Amino acid sequence: MRHVRRSSPLLVVLLALSLVAAACGGGGKKSSTSGSSNAPNGGTLVVGAEQEPDCMDWIGSCSGSSWGYWIANVETTPHAYNVVKKGSSWGYEPSNLITGEADLKTSPQQVVTYHINPQAKWSDGQPITAHDFKYMWDQIANGSDIYDATGYKNIQSVDDSNASAPVVTFKTPYADWKSLFGGQYGIMPSHLLEGKDRDAETANGYTWSGGPWMMPPGGWQKGSQLTLVPNPNYWGTKPKLDKIVYKFITDTSAEFQAFKANQTMVIYPQPQPDAVDQIKAGVPGVNQYFTDQTGNLEALWFNNGKAPFDDVKVRQAWGYAVDRAAVVNRLFGPLGVKTPMNTINPTILKDYADPTAWAKYTLDVNKVSQLMTSAGWAKGADGIWAKNGQKFTAEIRSTTGNKRRELTEQILQQQLQAAGFQLTINNAKAGDLFGSILPKGDYQVALYAQVLTSFSPTNCAIMCASNIPNAGNKFSGQNWGRINVPQLTDLYTKVDTELDEAARMADNKKADPIAADNDVALPIDPLPNILLWSKKIAGPVGDNPIMGPFWNSNLWGLNK
Repeated sequence: MRHVRRSSPLLVVLLALSLVAAACGGGGKKSSTSGSSNAPNGGTLVVGAEQEPDCMDWIGSCSGSSWGYWIANVETTPHAYNVVKKGSSWGYEPSNLITGEADLKTSPQQVVTYHINPQAKWSDGQPITAHDFKYMWDQIANGSDIYDATGYKNIQSVDDSNASAPVVTFKTPYADWKSLFGGQYGIMPSHLLEGKDRDAETANGYTWSGGPWMMPPGGWQKGSQLTLVPNPNYWGTKPKLDKIVYKFITDTSAEFQAFKANQTMVIYPQPQPDAVDQIKAGVPGVNQYFTDQTGNLEALWFNNGKAPFDDVKVRQAWGYAVDRAAVVNRLFGPLGVKTPMNTINPTILKDYADPTAWAKYTLDVNKVSQLMTSAGWAKGADGIWAKNGQKFTAEIRSTTGNKRRELTEQILQQQLQAAGFQLTINNAKAGDLFGSILPKGDYQVALYAQVLTSFSPTNCAIMCASNIPNAGNKFSGQNWGRINVPQLTDLYTKVDTELDEAARMADNKKADPIAADNDVALPIDPLPNILLWSKKIAGPVGDNPIMGPFWNSNLWGLNK
């Protein structure tokens, strides 16, 4: 799971050649793709990108950027499995890296054997081998400064004695094994990186590729743009375009202006208020698509290990002090998205969720008073809660420059003030917030989104007690909320290790009301996805809630 760091907002999904989708609540905008895969050859496609990656060492702690994943990782690193649309849901499908479904043995140990496509090779012509799988496992499971080792830590060994068939043996079962050797990381070339400092070799970009696109030398011009060109040795369908240029335009308003001035041909804007208003009004001459069926979930994330939110009654009181429906309606009402999220699971994981778990948290000042009074707080003459002579005050942190989040914070300030809570705002640069502040627990409550990188609930990573960051693990755990509820740890651990999918769904659903009773976080909205593209673009363009909208850009072309 990655955290949205877009300064203004995961496996493969082809929404078919005729894309029609509607947001829940009846407000979705219908749109079709701009043509078939028989797109013309040649031309340069310029895309507006709302965020520049922090680095391109995809397994390092610096790699949490969703935009880096969408525009570079997906296009240049091979993945064992993709996720495709299956009916009304999503599901895994083998990629062209492997010849078909991997062999799965569940007893006495879980063992997965992959069969590598004999045509699969790196951009320098070297074959992709079992040793590349082994290298990735070793780097993630045993390396330092790793973004997330979930799943890879469950692996006991990777047998690479047969170069075309890596055999992965698990010491403890891992249910979401299809996200491994793919997912948020992909696979890197061991013959180029082994024995070297991987981070130093990749952090500032790289020229190798195992996907349809590659970065040319100097392709990443920091602060300006990222350029991709076709990988001439790609064994699948080679790109039709001559190049894609991702222009970094981190302000949504400026991004829209560049798009309307034809300076860019595709944008994937975060649903900022001005973007929502323009989408509602309609942008002539373009295709547009939006949906709340996403892999995103934005929430208020409490620091459960730090006052005042180490007290469950205070967290619960905030649940009744915030009118979440009013917030969502103000932000996304024009798109037909008016209902707050009442589960900690993104909407595309509806089969794993209890969609009513947080429904009890509606504006109720009497509940607020009961909870705060029972926790030893009393309202002063100024209407603000106080305890032991100290007025209640909390600080919220989010990403600077994000107008939607700033508006959300202002609404929350007003609502909470009316309920007797003082809230101050202290936002930070995305790199600081996600790279240091949250991992080290230097906050009380934060507003941001979690973004799926696989089609599976990954709540253990963000809510199991074993994943709380601390000095001992070099603050690498992703349980930034310092959530320590034994029942949740037990259930989410079972969800990660249970190989029976029906049992996983049941246990994950059981966890939702427990998390809600403890109000470990307060879900707000699904962070709708918005995609706009020029009608000059030919090919199967469509949003992918996991890998982003550019995952199949090798099939796109430009009409002359």
